[in-house]
Amino acid sequence: MSLENMLGSWAGRVDELAAEFSSAQPFPLVVLDGFVSERLASNGPMSRRFHDLMLSGAFADILSRLAGRPLLVDPSFHGAGFHQGGDGSYLDTHVDFNIHPHHEDWRRVLNVLLYLNRDWDPRFGGSLLVRRDPAQEPRSVPPLFNRGVVMLTGDDTYHGYRRMTLPPGVTRKSVAAYAYELVPTGSLQARTTSWAPEDAGILKRALARNWTSLAAARDRMFRRR
Repeated sequence: MSLENMLGSWAGRVDELAAEFSSAQPFPLVVLDGFVSERLASNGPMSRRFHDLMLSGAFADILSRLAGRPLLVDPSFHGAGFHQGGDGSYLDTHVDFNIHPHHEDWRRVLNVLLYLNRDWDPRFGGSLLVRRDPAQEPRSVPPLFNRGVVMLTGDDTYHGYRRMTLPPGVTRKSVAAYAYELVPTGSLQARTTSWAPEDAGILKRALARNWTSLAAARDRMFRRR
């Protein structure tokens, strides 16, 4: 199956989408319905082909054109891969780690998300919520079947989803891949995922506020062992 047959028609207008990406609100992103072919989105035995597509040079070139800089997709899928949430699950508002934990010269630039939820009812919740500041009203992106989201990840690209109410047998399914750019080693201060939960109690807010420094202290302790 060729690249043209695996990706949706959007792959033929990447330069146009690059302008949409850079001007999007609240931060650079693009929402792509029909992200991959129907056959590929159905997954199952096609998972290997999807994996190979994400790691192909042609797909890296598309992401590089969207972002306006040379990028590579992490072949280890660290923190990425298949994600699934059931009834009552949620993902607190956060910004992602910035340096790959196993490559000190890899700076995380893009999140590539593909949603695999057929007949998603908006009453379920689960929309991706994006904002520049945790206090802002977020932009909402429902996790519809075969919808892709390519979004910038940086110091102020807050995202997450609120607690869902799902009937038995229904889950929120997605696949994620992360793209990086090469930077000089030590040129950036490494930062872990930073949390800004909504409607949290005092203890959870305090933990989220100090998570970065606590994680740094943990890492220093393990490096000394």
